[in-house]
Amino acid sequence: MTALFRTRTATLLDLSGEQVDLNIADEVPVTLVFNGILPYGVMMMTPDHLEDFAFGYCLTERIVASEQQIRSVSVSEGEDGPTIDVSISGDRLAMLSRRRPRAQAGHSSCGICGSADVPSVEASGPAPFPVEPGIAPVAIRRALHDLDRWQDLNARTRMVHGAAWATMDGRIRLIREDVGRHNALDKLIGARMREDTLSETGICLLTSRYSYEMALKTVRAGMATVVAVSAPTDRALRLAEAMNQTLIAIARHDRQFVFCGGQRLIGP
Repeated sequence: MTALFRTRTATLLDLSGEQVDLNIADEVPVTLVFNGILPYGVMMMTPDHLEDFAFGYCLTERIVASEQQIRSVSVSEGEDGPTIDVSISGDRLAMLSRRRPRAQAGHSSCGICGSADVPSVEASGPAPFPVEPGIAPVAIRRALHDLDRWQDLNARTRMVHGAAWATMDGRIRLIREDVGRHNALDKLIGARMREDTLSETGICLLTSRYSYEMALKTVRAGMATVVAVSAPTDRALRLAEAMNQTLIAIARHDRQFVFCGGQRLIGP
């Protein structure tokens, strides 16, 4: 796990009068441009793993349907923050150009925030996930137990979200962190795309609530099992149910709640 995060140290007083040094994570505006000519939007995020973000965002926003439609990603630094220039295939660029532009800038990579279109639950994803392979509850507990020690940035700042990927036996293999929960998830998805492991089965762990746009992203990335620290919204739960996704939420070390997809769980 290599930390690339930008932080600064602030010397503060707590309410008892004790002086303490605390780390503060950075948050910068990141401009997204396609093929050097089509500005798309500005996202506020932690300025690390930006190439991963570009891949994941393009997939979960349905700008591309596969990694092969992304030709290159370049990141340049500017006075106001980084710019990500994503070169995509001509047909995808034409499709993107026809889209109605987003209504706002400065958001995180929410799947529908600022968009003119609100997808319905029924039309949000591909066919429902198959029940097989099953997953053991002990694997989920193992991944939850190890999650804290994988959160390098949060250990230093106590202010960022994490999205992690664990194998079917509960071993965490990858994590991405960001001030925005959507960004963290997109970075995780993009990292898996670049490793060509998106088709592998496993467990997605989220340190945030499971809102509808988070559910959309996991469905579009083919994640059949999701474990969230906080509860889902009703709309997110309905999407998970419709997609036969296993959703375990309000997940703590000592207790976890199965909201749907319990048929995928095997063993005691």
